[in-house]
Amino acid sequence: MPREDIKALFESFNDKRILIIGDVMLDLYLNGKVERISPEAPVPIVAVGNRFARLGGAANVAQNIKALGAEPVLCSIIGDDSKSHDFFDLLKEHKMPSNGIVKSKERRTTTKYRIIGNNMQMLRVDDEDTFNLTEKEFETLREKIDTILYRERIDGIILQDYNKGVLTEELIRHTITVANEKHIPVGVDPKRNNFLAYEKCTLFKPNLKELKEGINTEFPTDTIDGILLGVNALQDQLQCRFVMNTLSERGVLIQEMADGKKTHHYIPAHLRKIADVSGAGDTVLGVAMLCLVCNQDAYHIAAISNLAGGLVCEEIGAVPINKARLLKETEKIQ
Repeated sequence: MPREDIKALFESFNDKRILIIGDVMLDLYLNGKVERISPEAPVPIVAVGNRFARLGGAANVAQNIKALGAEPVLCSIIGDDSKSHDFFDLLKEHKMPSNGIVKSKERRTTTKYRIIGNNMQMLRVDDEDTFNLTEKEFETLREKIDTILYRERIDGIILQDYNKGVLTEELIRHTITVANEKHIPVGVDPKRNNFLAYEKCTLFKPNLKELKEGINTEFPTDTIDGILLGVNALQDQLQCRFVMNTLSERGVLIQEMADGKKTHHYIPAHLRKIADVSGAGDTVLGVAMLCLVCNQDAYHIAAISNLAGGLVCEEIGAVPINKARLLKETEKIQ
């Protein structure tokens, strides 16, 4: 891809609106140094140097969409608790709308506490509810989603699932049905619970572990041809256009099915100094969907999003992609 085409692609992100539906989280970090072991138990003592909070889960996808110049429209349910105030404060700080967020007295705001010592994650504590939406919560969220889809311009939809209960099978199937009626592409980052409920989505992005568990079928994972056996089985069940299988340090594999024919591309990972992999999947899907709605082919969808995922792994915590740096890195490898 010539440099002028790459720049034009990145500029075309700016007029896109992406609806993000899924589990949102509040990520809280305690960061410090480890210099000794506790006398109370054989565990390290972290002397806290600083504390910070970040948006996590589907909210981190929204951050990535915004960082790339597009407009995120975030829909989810959080608790009606003290942590919800922190969540809304972060949305305001990042200048993202909150009108798609529903507060519920029936659940807690998902909060993840991460303890970082000497630039390594020592411990994570999850404070959350993971039960499915109640009937009242479902109806409230569905109405918000339908209002947006029928009254506003939406160029693409991302379903970001963390098995916290927002993306129930009923909500998944309803959203994909409406999206297909309106010819809006849907990208999915799945989890195991409703893995095969995403029939007729546009782009499905599991990692290798999720792929094996989701289709409950053994296949070789030491070669690309072996992994393709699993991808083929999944794609035949879901009838989705793209399956993009992230392979951690090995890179990414994407396969497109069109007119009954399947074609695939394998893109190896770029050598990086990995600091933290949290949030990388959010970045990969966000970049992939913007490339998709900007009519990029399968190879470039995978190659650019693979590059973006590697870049955010160099940072501690879930951070959005730096658009200028991604553009520069993309120009280098073309």
